[in-house]
Amino acid sequence: MSEKIIQEANERAAKYFSRRHFLQDCITGLGATALGSLLGGCNIFSGPGNGAMPQSLNPLEPRAPHFPARAKSVIYLHMAGAPSQLELFDYKPELQKLHNQLCPPSILEGKKFAFIRGVPKMLGPQAVFAQHGESRAWVSDHLPHFSKMVDDVSFLKAVQTDQFNHGPAQLFMHTGSARLGRPSIGSWVTYGLGSENSNLPGFVVLTSGGKTPDAGKSVWGSGFLPSVYQGVQCRSKGDPVLFLTDPEGMDRDMRYQSIHAINEVNKLEYERFQDPEILSRISQYELAYKMQISVPGVMDIADEPEYIHQLYGTQPGKEAFANNCLLARKLVEKGVRFVQLFDWGWDAHGTGEDLSIDYGLRNKAREIDKPISALLMDLKQRGLLDETLVVWGGEFGRTPMQENRDGKEMPYLGRDHHVEAFTMWMAGAGIKKGGSWGETDEIGFAAVKGKVAVHDIHATMLQQLGFDHEKLTYQFQGRPFRLTDVEGHVIHEILG
Repeated sequence: MSEKIIQEANERAAKYFSRRHFLQDCITGLGATALGSLLGGCNIFSGPGNGAMPQSLNPLEPRAPHFPARAKSVIYLHMAGAPSQLELFDYKPELQKLHNQLCPPSILEGKKFAFIRGVPKMLGPQAVFAQHGESRAWVSDHLPHFSKMVDDVSFLKAVQTDQFNHGPAQLFMHTGSARLGRPSIGSWVTYGLGSENSNLPGFVVLTSGGKTPDAGKSVWGSGFLPSVYQGVQCRSKGDPVLFLTDPEGMDRDMRYQSIHAINEVNKLEYERFQDPEILSRISQYELAYKMQISVPGVMDIADEPEYIHQLYGTQPGKEAFANNCLLARKLVEKGVRFVQLFDWGWDAHGTGEDLSIDYGLRNKAREIDKPISALLMDLKQRGLLDETLVVWGGEFGRTPMQENRDGKEMPYLGRDHHVEAFTMWMAGAGIKKGGSWGETDEIGFAAVKGKVAVHDIHATMLQQLGFDHEKLTYQFQGRPFRLTDVEGHVIHEILG
C-alpha cells in the first residue's frame, strides 16, 4: 500500500520540475526565498538552541534550555472569569468600615469600568480572614484547606493588566497579547523544551465549569508557531480525546500501515520544501497513533488508591476540577511539559446567586479548595513540586465597589472587573516558600508597592524553566517575536 502511494507521489512530483510549473506556480516561492535570504532565514529550532536543524524530524524532541532550569514542567490553574482577591487573599479591614457608603469621587476620577456607572457603593469583604502558617499569610475562610499550604507558595498581591474585558484579558494573560494570533505560553514552552514523553502531547489542556474560556481555544493555540506546539484538549469524562479510537472496520495494524504510508509521502514533501508544518503533520500523525495506547491509561483516575480520591475529592467519570487536578499530577509525572487547567464560573457580577460575591464565589472556592491543596501536597510528597511550577490566578481582579448597571444596584452582591490590582500565586520549582510580594492601598483599589505586569509573570515562568525571556524567539513577518514582546522583568523577589 505504501509503495503505491509513494509511486503516485513521485509521479505528481514530476510537475514540480517542469518549466510551466516553475513559471506559473513558483513565483511566490522565489520571492519568499529571496526574502528569507535577506532576513537570515526562519528555523523553528533557532530560539532555544544553536540554530542547527537536528537530524531527527521530530519537532518535539527534548531540547536543552538556555541555562539550568528549576522547573521541568508547569501546571497553570486559571480561574476563568476572575476571582475576587478581596474575598480570598487581600485582607482589607478598612474596606469593611466603608461598606454600603458611597464611593469617594476621588477614587472614580479618570477611571473606566466594564459596567459601573455613576457613583457606586463600597462593598466590604464578604468573608472572614485569618493569618495562617509560619508566613502568617492572610487567607479567608473560603479556603480552609489551602490555608494549610500557604508556607509552600508565594503570593503576588499587586498584579496589573490593561485589559478589562474577559476575552482580551485572557488572551493577554496566556499569549502576551490582547489580539488573536500569538502563541500561548504553553506553546512557547513546548517549542523551547520539546517533550520528554513521545507518547503524550507536550501541552495538555483540561477544562471544567461547563464552558471554555471567553477567549475560546485561542488561549491554548500555537499562533504563528508550527501547529505541533498547540495545546491538546483532553476530557476527564468520556473518551479523553475525540476520535481516539479506531473507526469501525479498521484495526490497529491497519492504522499503523496507513500512518506509515502517509508519513513516507510527508517526508518526501519535507525534503523538497522544508516547510515546518510538514514536520508538524508527521509528528501529529505519529503522536495520534501512540496516544491510542498511552492516553487512556494516564487519563484514567479510577485505578488511583482510595486515599488519593479522598485527598482530592475526585469522582471518576465526571467532568470536575478535582479530577483535572489529579490528572495534572499524573500528566507531569509522565513527562508532559505544560498542563493548563481552565475552570469557568468566576465572574461574580451579582447578576444571579451563582455569580454573586457572597454565595456564588463561596461555592466556587469550595470546589477548588480541596483539589488545589491536594495537588500541592501530592506533588510535594512525590518529590515533584521541586521540579513543577504551579501557577494560580485569573485574568484580572474585582473592584472594592459594589457593581451597578446604569446606576442601578444588582439583584445580588457583585464586583466589577478591575485591572489596577489583583492577586496571583506561584509554588514549587525554585519559588520562595511562604513568600509575598506587592501591596495594595487600604481598600484594595490600587497597587502601592511591588507592582507586576502580565509580561513579568511570563518572564518569571520562563526563567524557572531555564530561559532568558528575551532570547526565546521565533522569526515571523520579518522580525523575531517573543512571549514578552518588548517588555517583561523577572520577579526576583519571589525566587528562592
